[in-house]
Amino acid sequence: MQKALVLLNMGGPNNLDEVKVFLSNMFNDANIITVKSALLRRFIAFMITSTRTKKAQANYAKLGGKSPLVGYTKHLVAKLQSALPALHVNFAMRYTPPFCDALIEELKAKGIEEVILLPLYPHYSTTTTKSSVEDFMKVAKALDFKARIRVIDRFFENERYNRLLVKKIKEALGANDPTQMELIFSAHSLPQEIIANGDPYQREITLHVKLVEQLLHEEGVQFKEVHLAYQSKLGPVKWLEPSMEEKLSTLENKNALIVPISFTIDNSETEFELSMEYAELAHRLGFERYIVAKCPNDDEAFVECIKGLID
Repeated sequence: MQKALVLLNMGGPNNLDEVKVFLSNMFNDANIITVKSALLRRFIAFMITSTRTKKAQANYAKLGGKSPLVGYTKHLVAKLQSALPALHVNFAMRYTPPFCDALIEELKAKGIEEVILLPLYPHYSTTTTKSSVEDFMKVAKALDFKARIRVIDRFFENERYNRLLVKKIKEALGANDPTQMELIFSAHSLPQEIIANGDPYQREITLHVKLVEQLLHEEGVQFKEVHLAYQSKLGPVKWLEPSMEEKLSTLENKNALIVPISFTIDNSETEFELSMEYAELAHRLGFERYIVAKCPNDDEAFVECIKGLID
Protein backbone atom coordinates (compact mmCIF):
# COMPACT_ATOMS: atom_id res chain seq x y z
CA MET A 1 0.00 0.00 0.00
CA GLN A 2 1.33 3.43 -0.99
CA LYS A 3 1.34 5.69 2.07
CA ALA A 4 1.95 9.39 2.68
CA LEU A 5 2.66 11.63 5.65
CA VAL A 6 1.14 15.08 5.18
CA LEU A 7 2.01 17.97 7.49
CA LEU A 8 -0.58 20.72 7.83
CA ASN A 9 -0.13 24.24 9.14
CA MET A 10 -1.69 27.68 8.99
CA GLY A 11 0.71 29.10 6.43
CA GLY A 12 2.34 32.46 5.98
CA PRO A 13 3.02 34.83 3.08
CA ASN A 14 5.77 33.68 0.72
CA ASN A 15 6.16 37.29 -0.47
CA LEU A 16 4.68 40.69 0.34
CA ASP A 17 1.96 40.34 -2.32
CA GLU A 18 0.63 37.26 -0.51
CA VAL A 19 0.03 39.16 2.73
CA LYS A 20 -3.41 40.25 1.52
CA VAL A 21 -4.21 36.68 0.42
CA PHE A 22 -3.16 35.35 3.82
CA LEU A 23 -5.30 37.82 5.78
CA SER A 24 -8.32 37.45 3.50
CA ASN A 25 -8.29 33.65 3.59
CA MET A 26 -7.76 33.54 7.36
CA PHE A 27 -10.57 35.91 8.26
CA ASN A 28 -12.97 34.30 5.79
CA ASP A 29 -12.51 31.02 7.69
CA ALA A 30 -15.70 30.20 9.61
CA ASN A 31 -13.56 28.63 12.34
CA ILE A 32 -11.81 31.98 12.89
CA ILE A 33 -14.66 34.47 12.42
CA THR A 34 -17.46 32.44 13.93
CA VAL A 35 -20.47 34.60 13.00
CA LYS A 36 -23.27 32.56 11.39
CA SER A 37 -23.80 34.89 8.44
CA ALA A 38 -21.36 34.22 5.59
CA LEU A 39 -22.11 37.70 4.22
CA LEU A 40 -21.21 39.32 7.54
CA ARG A 41 -18.05 37.20 7.76
CA ARG A 42 -16.95 38.36 4.29
CA PHE A 43 -17.57 41.98 5.34
CA ILE A 44 -15.55 41.55 8.54
CA ALA A 45 -12.75 39.84 6.60
CA PHE A 46 -12.75 42.64 4.04
CA MET A 47 -12.53 45.32 6.74
CA ILE A 48 -9.72 43.57 8.65
CA THR A 49 -7.76 42.87 5.47
CA SER A 50 -8.19 46.44 4.23
CA THR A 51 -6.98 47.99 7.46
CA ARG A 52 -4.16 45.57 8.31
CA THR A 53 -2.49 44.70 4.99
CA LYS A 54 -0.04 47.60 4.83
CA LYS A 55 1.02 47.27 8.46
CA ALA A 56 1.40 43.50 8.08
CA GLN A 57 3.47 43.97 4.91
CA ALA A 58 5.78 46.33 6.81
CA ASN A 59 6.19 43.71 9.53
CA TYR A 60 6.98 40.93 7.03
CA ALA A 61 9.44 43.25 5.30
CA LYS A 62 11.45 43.17 8.53
CA LEU A 63 11.59 39.38 8.17
CA GLY A 64 13.01 39.60 4.65
CA GLY A 65 9.71 40.00 2.83
CA LYS A 66 8.11 36.69 3.78
CA SER A 67 7.13 34.39 6.61
CA PRO A 68 9.87 31.96 7.68
CA LEU A 69 7.27 29.21 8.16
CA VAL A 70 7.37 27.62 4.71
CA GLY A 71 11.17 27.54 4.58
CA TYR A 72 11.47 25.81 7.95
CA THR A 73 8.73 23.38 6.97
CA LYS A 74 10.53 22.42 3.76
CA HIS A 75 13.65 21.60 5.79
CA LEU A 76 11.58 19.44 8.15
CA VAL A 77 9.89 17.63 5.23
CA ALA A 78 13.28 16.87 3.65
CA LYS A 79 14.58 15.36 6.90
CA LEU A 80 11.39 13.37 7.43
CA GLN A 81 11.58 12.02 3.88
CA SER A 82 15.11 10.79 4.51
CA ALA A 83 14.08 9.23 7.83
CA LEU A 84 10.90 7.65 6.42
CA PRO A 85 11.78 6.30 2.96
CA ALA A 86 8.70 4.05 2.89
CA LEU A 87 6.40 7.10 3.02
CA HIS A 88 5.84 10.00 0.67
CA VAL A 89 6.21 13.15 2.82
CA ASN A 90 4.90 16.59 1.95
CA PHE A 91 2.92 19.49 3.41
CA ALA A 92 0.08 21.91 2.75
CA MET A 93 -0.91 25.23 4.25
CA ARG A 94 -4.35 26.53 5.15
CA TYR A 95 -4.20 30.15 4.01
CA THR A 96 -1.25 30.50 1.63
CA PRO A 97 0.44 28.28 -0.97
CA PRO A 98 1.11 25.42 -1.12
CA PHE A 99 -2.61 24.65 -0.75
CA CYS A 100 -4.28 21.27 -0.33
CA ASP A 101 -5.54 21.03 -3.92
CA ALA A 102 -2.07 20.85 -5.49
CA LEU A 103 -0.90 18.42 -2.81
CA ILE A 104 -3.87 16.09 -3.25
CA GLU A 105 -3.42 16.05 -7.02
CA GLU A 106 0.18 14.99 -6.34
CA LEU A 107 -0.97 12.23 -3.96
CA LYS A 108 -3.44 10.94 -6.55
CA ALA A 109 -0.77 10.91 -9.25
CA LYS A 110 1.47 8.83 -6.97
CA GLY A 111 -1.28 6.33 -6.26
CA ILE A 112 -1.34 7.04 -2.51
CA GLU A 113 -3.85 4.80 -0.73
CA GLU A 114 -3.32 5.87 2.88
CA VAL A 115 -2.57 9.29 4.33
CA ILE A 116 -1.42 10.20 7.83
CA LEU A 117 -2.40 13.80 8.49
CA LEU A 118 -0.29 15.59 11.08
CA PRO A 119 -1.45 19.15 11.80
CA LEU A 120 1.62 20.81 13.30
CA TYR A 121 -0.33 22.20 16.25
CA PRO A 122 0.51 20.48 19.56
CA HIS A 123 -2.88 21.39 21.04
CA TYR A 124 -6.31 20.86 19.51
CA SER A 125 -8.33 23.91 18.57
CA THR A 126 -11.24 24.52 16.25
CA THR A 127 -9.27 27.49 14.90
CA THR A 128 -6.24 25.43 13.89
CA THR A 129 -6.50 21.63 13.86
CA LYS A 130 -10.18 21.43 12.97
CA SER A 131 -9.85 24.12 10.31
CA SER A 132 -6.83 22.50 8.62
CA VAL A 133 -8.26 18.98 8.68
CA GLU A 134 -11.66 20.14 7.41
CA ASP A 135 -9.95 21.93 4.56
CA PHE A 136 -8.00 18.81 3.57
CA MET A 137 -11.10 16.60 3.75
CA LYS A 138 -13.21 19.06 1.76
CA VAL A 139 -10.65 19.30 -1.03
CA ALA A 140 -10.09 15.52 -1.01
CA LYS A 141 -13.82 14.97 -1.53
CA ALA A 142 -14.01 17.56 -4.30
CA LEU A 143 -11.08 15.92 -6.11
CA ASP A 144 -12.45 12.41 -5.55
CA PHE A 145 -9.41 11.33 -3.55
CA LYS A 146 -10.44 8.09 -1.85
CA ALA A 147 -7.42 7.23 0.26
CA ARG A 148 -7.79 6.09 3.86
CA ILE A 149 -7.01 9.05 6.11
CA ARG A 150 -5.76 8.96 9.69
CA VAL A 151 -5.42 12.15 11.74
CA ILE A 152 -3.04 12.84 14.63
CA ASP A 153 -4.98 15.70 16.17
CA ARG A 154 -2.78 16.66 19.17
CA PHE A 155 0.52 15.67 20.71
CA PHE A 156 1.19 18.04 23.62
CA GLU A 157 1.28 15.10 26.06
CA ASN A 158 3.96 13.24 24.09
CA GLU A 159 7.00 12.86 26.36
CA ARG A 160 9.51 12.82 23.49
CA TYR A 161 8.10 16.12 22.22
CA ASN A 162 8.19 17.67 25.67
CA ARG A 163 11.79 16.58 26.25
CA LEU A 164 12.58 18.35 22.98
CA LEU A 165 11.01 21.53 24.38
CA VAL A 166 13.18 21.17 27.49
CA LYS A 167 16.20 20.85 25.19
CA LYS A 168 15.21 24.07 23.38
CA ILE A 169 14.78 25.86 26.72
CA LYS A 170 18.22 24.74 27.87
CA GLU A 171 19.79 25.79 24.54
CA ALA A 172 18.24 29.26 24.85
CA LEU A 173 19.24 29.52 28.49
CA GLY A 174 22.91 28.94 27.70
CA ALA A 175 25.17 29.93 30.59
CA ASN A 176 22.47 32.00 32.31
CA ASP A 177 21.43 30.96 35.80
CA PRO A 178 17.75 29.85 35.56
CA THR A 179 17.09 30.62 39.22
CA GLN A 180 17.60 34.29 38.38
CA MET A 181 15.22 34.23 35.41
CA GLU A 182 11.47 34.18 34.78
CA LEU A 183 10.25 31.47 32.40
CA ILE A 184 7.28 32.67 30.32
CA PHE A 185 5.40 30.22 28.13
CA SER A 186 3.75 32.22 25.36
CA ALA A 187 0.71 30.83 23.55
CA HIS A 188 -1.26 32.29 20.66
CA SER A 189 -4.36 33.87 22.15
CA LEU A 190 -7.99 33.10 21.28
CA PRO A 191 -11.21 35.02 21.90
CA GLN A 192 -12.79 33.97 25.20
CA GLU A 193 -16.03 33.25 23.33
CA ILE A 194 -14.39 30.41 21.38
CA ILE A 195 -13.18 28.83 24.64
CA ALA A 196 -16.64 29.32 26.21
CA ASN A 197 -18.13 27.40 23.28
CA GLY A 198 -16.10 24.31 24.21
CA ASP A 199 -12.74 24.70 22.48
CA PRO A 200 -10.20 22.69 24.58
CA TYR A 201 -7.20 24.83 23.63
CA GLN A 202 -6.77 26.79 26.87
CA ARG A 203 -7.13 23.67 29.01
CA GLU A 204 -4.54 21.79 26.94
CA ILE A 205 -2.11 24.74 26.99
CA THR A 206 -2.36 24.95 30.79
CA LEU A 207 -1.75 21.23 31.18
CA HIS A 208 1.14 21.38 28.73
CA VAL A 209 2.90 24.05 30.77
CA LYS A 210 2.66 21.82 33.85
CA LEU A 211 4.06 18.82 31.95
CA VAL A 212 7.10 20.74 30.67
CA GLU A 213 7.63 22.35 34.07
CA GLN A 214 7.72 18.87 35.65
CA LEU A 215 10.34 17.68 33.15
CA LEU A 216 12.45 20.76 33.85
CA HIS A 217 12.22 19.98 37.56
CA GLU A 218 13.29 16.36 36.92
CA GLU A 219 16.34 17.62 35.01
CA GLY A 220 17.26 20.03 37.80
CA VAL A 221 16.42 23.20 35.86
CA GLN A 222 14.74 25.54 38.34
CA PHE A 223 13.54 28.97 37.22
CA LYS A 224 12.72 31.81 39.59
CA GLU A 225 9.08 31.53 38.53
CA VAL A 226 7.06 30.02 35.67
CA HIS A 227 4.33 31.98 33.87
CA LEU A 228 1.83 31.56 31.04
CA ALA A 229 0.87 34.48 28.81
CA TYR A 230 -0.95 34.93 25.51
CA GLN A 231 0.07 36.82 22.38
CA SER A 232 -1.36 37.97 19.04
CA LYS A 233 -4.78 39.20 20.12
CA LEU A 234 -6.74 41.22 17.55
CA GLY A 235 -9.80 43.44 17.82
CA PRO A 236 -12.00 44.68 20.66
CA VAL A 237 -13.44 41.36 21.91
CA LYS A 238 -12.22 39.75 25.13
CA TRP A 239 -9.22 37.44 24.61
CA LEU A 240 -7.40 34.96 26.83
CA GLU A 241 -5.40 36.58 29.62
CA PRO A 242 -2.87 37.63 30.69
CA SER A 243 -1.45 39.12 27.53
CA MET A 244 2.31 39.19 27.01
CA GLU A 245 2.24 42.97 27.42
CA GLU A 246 0.56 42.63 30.82
CA LYS A 247 2.88 39.85 31.95
CA LEU A 248 6.08 41.67 31.00
CA SER A 249 4.83 44.88 32.56
CA THR A 250 4.11 43.26 35.94
CA LEU A 251 7.40 41.38 36.39
CA GLU A 252 9.73 42.90 38.97
CA ASN A 253 12.59 40.61 37.92
CA LYS A 254 13.82 41.97 34.59
CA ASN A 255 15.28 38.71 33.27
CA ALA A 256 13.03 36.48 31.16
CA LEU A 257 13.19 33.48 28.85
CA ILE A 258 10.21 33.17 26.48
CA VAL A 259 9.03 29.79 25.16
CA PRO A 260 6.51 29.84 22.26
CA ILE A 261 4.63 26.78 23.46
CA SER A 262 1.81 26.76 20.90
CA PHE A 263 4.09 26.74 17.84
CA THR A 264 6.18 23.90 16.42
CA ILE A 265 7.64 25.95 13.56
CA ASP A 266 9.00 29.48 13.86
CA ASN A 267 6.86 32.06 12.08
CA SER A 268 6.04 35.76 12.19
CA GLU A 269 4.50 35.39 15.66
CA THR A 270 7.83 34.12 17.03
CA GLU A 271 10.45 35.82 14.86
CA PHE A 272 8.72 39.19 14.59
CA GLU A 273 6.19 39.52 17.40
CA LEU A 274 8.15 37.81 20.19
CA SER A 275 11.71 38.43 19.01
CA MET A 276 11.27 42.02 17.79
CA GLU A 277 8.10 43.70 19.09
CA TYR A 278 8.06 42.26 22.60
CA ALA A 279 11.85 42.48 22.78
CA GLU A 280 11.51 46.21 22.16
CA LEU A 281 8.85 46.44 24.87
CA ALA A 282 11.09 44.52 27.28
CA HIS A 283 13.92 46.95 26.53
CA ARG A 284 11.65 49.91 27.31
CA LEU A 285 10.63 48.20 30.55
CA GLY A 286 14.26 47.92 31.59
CA PHE A 287 14.79 44.17 31.09
CA GLU A 288 18.41 43.10 31.46
CA ARG A 289 17.89 39.80 29.64
CA TYR A 290 15.05 38.91 27.27
CA ILE A 291 15.61 35.60 25.45
CA VAL A 292 13.27 33.77 23.05
CA ALA A 293 13.67 30.01 22.64
CA LYS A 294 13.53 28.51 19.16
CA CYS A 295 10.67 26.28 18.05
CA PRO A 296 11.41 22.61 17.24
CA ASN A 297 11.58 23.43 13.49
CA ASP A 298 13.68 20.74 11.76
CA ASP A 299 15.53 19.57 14.88
CA GLU A 300 16.51 15.91 14.57
CA ALA A 301 14.70 15.26 17.85
CA PHE A 302 11.48 16.57 16.26
CA VAL A 303 11.99 14.16 13.34
CA GLU A 304 12.30 11.30 15.85
CA CYS A 305 9.25 12.54 17.71
CA ILE A 306 7.15 12.55 14.52
CA LYS A 307 8.39 9.06 13.64
CA GLY A 308 7.10 7.93 17.04
CA LEU A 309 3.78 9.72 16.61
CA ILE A 310 2.98 8.02 13.30
CA ASP A 311 4.18 4.56 14.35
